[in-house]
Amino acid sequence: MFKTKTRKLAGRAAAALLLSSAVAMTPATAPPAHAFFGGGFGGIVYDPTNHAENLLTAARTLEQINNQIAQLQNEAQMLVNQARNLASLPYSSLSRLQSSVQQTQQLLGQAQRIAHDVATIDEAFTQDYGAAAARGDFDDMIAGAQDRWRTSVAGFEDALKVQAGVVGNIETARAEMQALVGRSQAATGALQATQAGNQLLALQSQQISDLTAAIAAQNRAQSLEAARLASAEAQARENLTRFLDYGSGYEPTTVRMFR
Repeated sequence: MFKTKTRKLAGRAAAALLLSSAVAMTPATAPPAHAFFGGGFGGIVYDPTNHAENLLTAARTLEQINNQIAQLQNEAQMLVNQARNLASLPYSSLSRLQSSVQQTQQLLGQAQRIAHDVATIDEAFTQDYGAAAARGDFDDMIAGAQDRWRTSVAGFEDALKVQAGVVGNIETARAEMQALVGRSQAATGALQATQAGNQLLALQSQQISDLTAAIAAQNRAQSLEAARLASAEAQARENLTRFLDYGSGYEPTTVRMFR
């Protein structure tokens, strides 16, 4: 519509220039040496040289108008492209991704008995594992072994819960990936494409976070079980040492049997 209107205006301007250049209103406007007088036209003077110059001027003017029209069209298209590039993506997966990450964090925070905390782990291993498993009497050792076994079982249970949560997030990640790829392909400008790409990177980060959580939970369970086995060996050695300890041995003493 913009191009059609401007071209019509340019055509009208050129026609007006051609008409005005073709006719001279007074004899004084053209050189007499090259003039031709027509008696049938009321004394109107026609000069071919002046006419040619006017035609050339009109052609140049028309060319300038066309160049200006093309420049205006380019500037208008540039503004349209800038508006598209500045248009924001009408879709955000941030809340859903944050929800998935929070669910995984909650599962890790629900770790039973020994949490994912350096101070808690240090205290537990100082009191219940390793050389500590061989301290106390026989009943204390039995109670300690049972406690460590429960901790190992709880560790494997926690690992399974985290893995189940990560598997549950796979479907959410798949749906978000499909939506973001579709938005990226249908982006109208650079900003929308960039925002879609950033959200895809956020989705990838969320998946890496889930994978890290699953590996951490699994390694925690395996580490607790390995520590339990090492503590059981230490306890077994202590029990054997106590069993083989005969004290000072047999010492004969005088016994009075009859009074």
